[in-house]
Amino acid sequence: MRIILIILFAGLLILSCNTNQKKMHTDSNPFYQEYGTPFEVPPFEKIKTEHFMPAFIEGMKEQEAEIEAITNNAELPSFEKTIVAMDRSGQLLTRVSNVFYNLTSANTNDSIQAISKEIAPLLSAHKDNISLNVKLFERVKSVYEQKEALDLDAEQSMLLDKTYKNFVRGGANLPDDKKERFRKINEELSVLTVEFDDHLLAETNSFQLVIDNEGDLSGLPEFVREMGAEDAKTAGLEGKWLFTLHKPSLIPFLQYADNRELREKIFKGYINRGNNNNEYDNKEIAAKIAMLRAERANLLGYPTHADYVLDVNMAKTSDRVYKLLDQIWEAALPVAKNEAVELQKIIDSEDGNFKLEPWDWWYYAEKQRKEKYDLDDELLKPYFELENVRKGMFEVATNLYGLSFEERFDVPKPHPDARTFEVFDTGGTHQAVLILDFFPRPSKQSGAWMSSYRKQSKEDDRNISPIITMVMNFSKPTSDKPSLLTFEEVSTMFHEFGHALHGMLSDCTYKMLSGTAVPRDFVELPSQIMENWAAEPEVLKNYAKHYQTGEPIPYELIEKMNASKHFNQGFATVEFTAAAYLDMAWHTMDGPELKNALEFEKEVLDQIGLIPEIVVRYRSPYFAHIFAGGYSAGYYSYQWAEVLDADAFEAFKENGLFDQKTAKAFRENILERGGTEDPMKLYIQFRGKEPNPDAMLKRKGLI
Repeated sequence: MRIILIILFAGLLILSCNTNQKKMHTDSNPFYQEYGTPFEVPPFEKIKTEHFMPAFIEGMKEQEAEIEAITNNAELPSFEKTIVAMDRSGQLLTRVSNVFYNLTSANTNDSIQAISKEIAPLLSAHKDNISLNVKLFERVKSVYEQKEALDLDAEQSMLLDKTYKNFVRGGANLPDDKKERFRKINEELSVLTVEFDDHLLAETNSFQLVIDNEGDLSGLPEFVREMGAEDAKTAGLEGKWLFTLHKPSLIPFLQYADNRELREKIFKGYINRGNNNNEYDNKEIAAKIAMLRAERANLLGYPTHADYVLDVNMAKTSDRVYKLLDQIWEAALPVAKNEAVELQKIIDSEDGNFKLEPWDWWYYAEKQRKEKYDLDDELLKPYFELENVRKGMFEVATNLYGLSFEERFDVPKPHPDARTFEVFDTGGTHQAVLILDFFPRPSKQSGAWMSSYRKQSKEDDRNISPIITMVMNFSKPTSDKPSLLTFEEVSTMFHEFGHALHGMLSDCTYKMLSGTAVPRDFVELPSQIMENWAAEPEVLKNYAKHYQTGEPIPYELIEKMNASKHFNQGFATVEFTAAAYLDMAWHTMDGPELKNALEFEKEVLDQIGLIPEIVVRYRSPYFAHIFAGGYSAGYYSYQWAEVLDADAFEAFKENGLFDQKTAKAFRENILERGGTEDPMKLYIQFRGKEPNPDAMLKRKGLI
């Protein structure tokens, strides 16, 4: 999710120049009328690039009018006429934004990227015009001060609290001279974060490792060679093999390629994205973003940007974040060091006259896994055919929550690769629409995520059902094989499905609070707990079936998977935790200072003692989570939520994987409630107690 910020002058200028935009486009612009599609899914085939800017401008204009009506209401400020009216305002703007930013992430092009840069400062100004509206804030404050006398329920009370706090955090209490600087910072940040993302996509797409000598494929399993050949064919390089920085291509190459020089080349291509001193360089952009965030936090009275972020998260303070990170680091680092020693022994035993380097880790770890557990991805992948995994994932939701899924072919799709499902609750009532988009393409950012084209809400006793999308980057089918996944990719699919369930099962009244609109360090609980079911033998036997024979995965393989579940956990935990430390370091600067990104990064990683054989999971120039996404001072959230999910899954282990009472409690207290109450209160209502971090460390085999 992108947070976008802006300036008044540019916004007013564009608005004044486009007064007649809606009239000019009413007949042709799909955003201006009901979509008329099944479930009001956006009519993607009718939406043209030229529709976005007029709809953005008109959407801002309409919301301005709605805000003006709220502000100038002659009646005394009330919860319904002020707070609820604000939550329901901006429907056209939300409508176009949801489509545009989903396409920006999953199916962009030069025109969309140009619009993104043009609209970012305008949306920032529009947001600031609302947050800094003195008369509007006075009305909100008036309602807030009456809170105790209003007899609000828990959700209404939370909506009022968050609305008021959003104004304060949005600069409403600043003096006029500081408001202008606040606006300028927001404008700059809105542009810089878009540039960071665009640069990263360009850098990822620009790297190609083209192999024309079959001998250089030594060590690569057949499925990796076939994938390389298919990618080369698609790129017009018939008869060669192409490997890219997209994870389905990158990781298997690092795991299996005997050619150490080529492993080093592709690895360095990956870790130097945004760090090539070219037009797509992100080093200075990252440093500027951190500097501006620090200045903005200071303006608002927070010592650091982390204090600003954590104030509304479960962690509350950076001390609590560092306490968790230190506990994990102290447990994981010695394990990673021992792993490095073991890998070096393998190198030495093979007469390798070199020291273990980061581009060697995946390769020798894979060798070690095969030697220790007689297990590798080549053995497992035939059992993880994409369609079978999808069906198994849906079946878990059926067994837990009574959901059913029906593929629909009459619903518009955002891309030809996408698939659309209608989701039914128990009894066959419509619950949601789920759009799945599985495969990488140059127009799609790397990684995996869940988003929405429409959030769930209620209005006038009518439930507005959600339209949810899951976007991934899995290996495409080849000419003779379906898409076969690694188990890590299987876990990723279950993870994003957990987010999707959070969005689809939402049962809230207000958009601001529904679905995944929860603190950042709580939002990963529904996603991470779902990963547990993917690995359970009872579940594996149902969906892990050989793509050729249909035979379920043998118990021997399941036992090997279980025996190896702690394998390489030192490496995985250290590279991840190092990134969380780096994020916190960027955002605990107590004043605006333009750092040298690489020097700063090195200083942070040296200080925590990151060993040279491991590279931090995200280096600063490609750390999109924190410099282009919503995870600034929040990357720790995954590990915070791991503490919650390890403890929460114990409830299912204690009572039964599909125990209906436990599933009902999780649905009603976590998945349905969105951000309507304090997250720890919701968690305790489900579990009966606060979680203990030891459960997570034990699960990883670190203690």
